[in-house]
Amino acid sequence: MEQALTLVCKIQPTDEEAQHIDATLQAFADACTYIHATIPERIVNVMRMQAMLYYDVRGRSGLSSNLAQQAFRRVSGNRKTAKANGDVVKAFDPTSIQYDQRIFSFNERDWSVSLTLLHGRVHFRLRLGNYQRGKLTGHKPTSAQLCKHPDGSYAVHIQVKETIPPPQTPTDVLGVDLGRTDIAHTSDGECWDGTDIRQCRNHFARMRAALQRKASKGTRSTRRRCRELLDRLSGRERRFQRHTNHVISKTLVERAQTKQAALALEDLTGIRARTNQQPRTKPERRHSNSWAFFQLRQFITYKAALAGVVLYLVPAAYTSQMCHGCLHLGSRQGKRFACTNHACGWTGDADFNGAQNIKILGVSLNLPRGPWVHSLWSGKPAGLLETPCL
Repeated sequence: MEQALTLVCKIQPTDEEAQHIDATLQAFADACTYIHATIPERIVNVMRMQAMLYYDVRGRSGLSSNLAQQAFRRVSGNRKTAKANGDVVKAFDPTSIQYDQRIFSFNERDWSVSLTLLHGRVHFRLRLGNYQRGKLTGHKPTSAQLCKHPDGSYAVHIQVKETIPPPQTPTDVLGVDLGRTDIAHTSDGECWDGTDIRQCRNHFARMRAALQRKASKGTRSTRRRCRELLDRLSGRERRFQRHTNHVISKTLVERAQTKQAALALEDLTGIRARTNQQPRTKPERRHSNSWAFFQLRQFITYKAALAGVVLYLVPAAYTSQMCHGCLHLGSRQGKRFACTNHACGWTGDADFNGAQNIKILGVSLNLPRGPWVHSLWSGKPAGLLETPCL
């Protein structure tokens, strides 16, 4: 089994090469737009679409045979995605083109790539860091994507396939509770405090609001400078979130690999849609929706697969309200949890308690002993609602 990794490798084309790239991206987008407007939207089969319009697209766009085929694949893929999401395809922007091995090649000797453009084959030197060089060494990638980023830079997103090792047999489970106060809290007591992250997000929000107010009024030069600054700041918070999620996911997988343990995460699918139905203030809604928890889960998923670490997704219901010692419902106030079972009376960090509950659910999947959850406090099978409070 293989895992596909995408490496973002920047290029610095000359002015003439940049014009060729822009012309190719525009011709590709125009071809996609023409295909989508001409062929009925119900048709999504690539071969059928090519049989209907292939030579017409080649003649109108000037694209090579393989680039024209990629245009048909782009339209087909977008239509299928829109149909699955209950949406419609609106437009095709000149921002990217997918390449396969017939129109793309990578040369490790001089760290360059060869791409077919509208005016012929062109070679580009890659600007690589140590991470990209390490991943590309010894590989022969056969697919890539030529992209023009919003800031006007150009990059080749190279897909590299790595063999996934067989998963190790876990002897323990590491539970991970995700949240806003602590971005991640493990059942071993390790946590990533969200205070600095929250302050950084609030700083960006205040700066955007101030610049947007200035950009809407004032002198012409003031409005222009504010718009330029907004463009420069547009990706900083996103890159900050991505870097933080990479650090957290890498550390979690390394901890599990060292302990020969499986990872257990809450399945938070759809939680944003559910919480947004509740009446909340605008700052509260922004705090809840601004952090990329799904991205963190994706990073943990692929890093765990590459490291041979087993990953479990467990139901999130009651994991923050249940005492991990006796499995009775307790009282949570912010970061403090108190068990209402007088025979137990456990109190402590609420996120640590949630991580322990997630670990218990992970253990029940990893080492099943029956259709119950085992109570660490009593040593006897216990249910959430069946066991009466003492």
